[in-house]
Amino acid sequence: MGEKKTDTEARTKGRRAKDDDRRVGRRALIMGGAAAAVGSAVLARDELARLWWRLPSVEKPRKEGEVDFTGAQWVAASSANWRLADRPDDYGIDRVIIHVTQGSFDSAVKVFQDPGHGAAAHYIVGQDGRITQMIRELDVAYHAGNREYNERSVGIEHEGFVDRPQDFTDAMYEASARLTARICGRYDIPVDREHIIGHVEVPGTDHTDPGPHWDWDRYIPLVRQALSAQEQTQAAGTPTG
Repeated sequence: MGEKKTDTEARTKGRRAKDDDRRVGRRALIMGGAAAAVGSAVLARDELARLWWRLPSVEKPRKEGEVDFTGAQWVAASSANWRLADRPDDYGIDRVIIHVTQGSFDSAVKVFQDPGHGAAAHYIVGQDGRITQMIRELDVAYHAGNREYNERSVGIEHEGFVDRPQDFTDAMYEASARLTARICGRYDIPVDREHIIGHVEVPGTDHTDPGPHWDWDRYIPLVRQALSAQEQTQAAGTPTG
């Protein structure tokens, strides 16, 4: 009888242990499921927020002629060459794409105003350092030849030709670096060659700009210097454009 009682007690304890294991397992599953649900809820909320900004009736406040970079001149591109958006709330911005116009400053402005052209960049930088903005950074410009890259980038054209190194002047590099630094600071874009790229590096493109004479080893340090100067100015309480 003693042995039978011991066997019975052992079996009872074994069942209790298994039951406890099942309860722990269910509890872990429930807790894990709850954590996953919270994570999914956060993702769903973020995606719903982006979808909300993509609704046709939703639009951020805008002022006619307003520019995103202080000192830029506003000249509107044709509405056929870009589409309305509310970036970065609907599409995150994590790239700056460098272009060369293969023509003069004025000719670039003219073609971006042409509805039949089908393309335009946000900015044009001249050889003399002047900057014209033609599309708001809020909106998606048709400049990269790749929909995903259009949605996630700001495009900057530079006056000149890819086979003429003399077209890339000191004034152009410095003005463009200040502009790119401001964009990178605004959207927390790293200043490196992964996030500041040439049009030639966009997947699927048939363009070669900015070409072999664009001096990346000069340009990226200039952008970093400009960003550092902007951050120091902001720290001192002076607004930047």
